[in-house]
Amino acid sequence: MTTADATTHPYDALTPDVVLDAVERVRGHSDGRLLALNSYENRVYQVGMEDGPPLVAKFYRPKRWTDAQIREEHAFTLELAAAEIPVVAPLIIDGETLFEHAGFRYALYPRRGGRAPEPGNMDQLEWLGRFIGRIHAVGSIKVFDHRPKLNAHAMGHESIDFLATGDWLPPYLRANFLDAAGQALQLVEEIFETVTPRRIRLHGDCHPGNILWTDSGPHFVDLDDCLSGPAIQDIWMLLAGSRHEREAQLRLFLSGYEQFHAFDPFELLLVESLRTLRMIHHMGWLARRWDDPAFPAAFTWFNTPRYWEEQLDALREQLDAMQEPPLRLHD
Repeated sequence: MTTADATTHPYDALTPDVVLDAVERVRGHSDGRLLALNSYENRVYQVGMEDGPPLVAKFYRPKRWTDAQIREEHAFTLELAAAEIPVVAPLIIDGETLFEHAGFRYALYPRRGGRAPEPGNMDQLEWLGRFIGRIHAVGSIKVFDHRPKLNAHAMGHESIDFLATGDWLPPYLRANFLDAAGQALQLVEEIFETVTPRRIRLHGDCHPGNILWTDSGPHFVDLDDCLSGPAIQDIWMLLAGSRHEREAQLRLFLSGYEQFHAFDPFELLLVESLRTLRMIHHMGWLARRWDDPAFPAAFTWFNTPRYWEEQLDALREQLDAMQEPPLRLHD
């Protein structure tokens, strides 16, 4: 089993003093209060300030994004905010949104609260549809130059290649797992070639945990995974339950969405392919991050024989699911 070396990770150097010094370099004196927020890919802290409300400081994972990719994320968020879409945009300080201190790149945000919407909540879906329809209306105006593109190579093949070249997979199921993954990715590629969807700028990781709900409605707090892809990528993770329930939820969601942006029903053919890519990408993401001490502590079930057995079963289920008819928009 691959193990983590907890003594060599770059985030070991991100001490409380470094965090406070970074914030004070660009935003004035803190009051010394520091609260780590729930984030694994990056490190995110609430920092108390002497002259105003707390700020949120996001420290980007070293070597994940280029400066150009981060700035494009910020520009997209600011473009959405300028269109009066409720996203939490990075603070602009002296014309800049991206800063560097002690080898870490970071951005500052105003603090916003809220609760995650419930997957499949019928009372919230039309509102979410209007919200995401507005995001996609802005996202379709132009293209990303630097952000990733959603495809089977980046989200699927690269993850499987990483798993296959290490000692992650138990020997007794390695061949079966790689065979199932290969079949699944081949089918994903065939489906994408059939649909050839229009690619627009997306949130990219639009699940309920990335949305905060208040009495005045929903807002996003982070577009760290924004990318180019089909509109359905920002929709399918908000649907939950049986097929019949998801179809009813989708119709309600689209009743709000299509007030602001047209939806191509042909993209419904991609839902299970996107689910498959997300599953495979998540396996690879955990493996790539296993040298970060936060990951073994939080994901104790990962890289056990039972985990890989469950993933093999899930891949085989997805092979069947991708060949089923898509969700219907009409009864």
